[in-house]
Amino acid sequence: MPISVAYLAVVIIWSTTPLGIVWSSESVNPTLAVLLRMIIAIVPGIIIIKLAKIDLPWTAQARKIYMYSSIGVFGGMLFSYLSARYLSSGLMSLIFGLSPILSGLLAQKILREPKFTKVKKLALSIALSGLFVVCFDRISLDEGSIIGIGFILLGVFFFSISGVMVKSVDIDIHPLATTIGALTFSLPLFALAWFLVDGTLPYQQWQARSLLAIVYLGIFGSLVGFLAYFFILQKLRASSVALITMMTPVFALYLGAVLNNEQVSLHLVFGALLVMSGLSLYIWGGKLTGLGRKAI
Repeated sequence: MPISVAYLAVVIIWSTTPLGIVWSSESVNPTLAVLLRMIIAIVPGIIIIKLAKIDLPWTAQARKIYMYSSIGVFGGMLFSYLSARYLSSGLMSLIFGLSPILSGLLAQKILREPKFTKVKKLALSIALSGLFVVCFDRISLDEGSIIGIGFILLGVFFFSISGVMVKSVDIDIHPLATTIGALTFSLPLFALAWFLVDGTLPYQQWQARSLLAIVYLGIFGSLVGFLAYFFILQKLRASSVALITMMTPVFALYLGAVLNNEQVSLHLVFGALLVMSGLSLYIWGGKLTGLGRKAI
């Protein structure tokens, strides 16, 4: 699979995931919704591995990469679902845009990646300014908003540190094996979270839109999405992969407004433009100006 195709697939899937999370949690408890999503993902994944005769190693290194991957799967997904009861899908995606900064900082410490250049620092400052504009406009700091922001920030942290730790493991493994291994490690944790937080099956309350969203997220959001994500994570720097989360908010905001009647204000548009400008400068600024060669 070409890296560009996998990268584009992750962008599309992650752009639709926040709205899918919101819809799936409308009539299904968030902890149960994410548990069902992972079950739907792992069953066809195991079948594909068996039919395609893909090796699923269980060595110490393999178990380590499965464990590191499951940190992002479990922590990132669980807290994203919990935040869906308090935040809009577009806002969830925008706050997740913080992950490139955190991933970059963690990669410097864990992977000994080069320090940020002047251009990258400027780009990240612009992107952070955009996120601040959006959050300032959209959030009235009531109790629910604070809880939602706390949940999504925890999800950002677990997602970021997971991606960096996966890069620290030197192993040649098929991305689908990594996906199934991570799901295998995280599935019991999702089951435990559902049992402790909710533990009920009120199927009489479930609505068609929630169930369809769960199926979509299980097949595309988890199986296909994780497969493409782990593939590009093997090929690119963790901080570069995390930049996807600075692209998806624009699409997520649009989908939320069109399909879920989420409000889009001028401040929101301005903040999103700042985020995209920061992303562009982060990727191409060093080549265009030549300032990116000198790290500080």
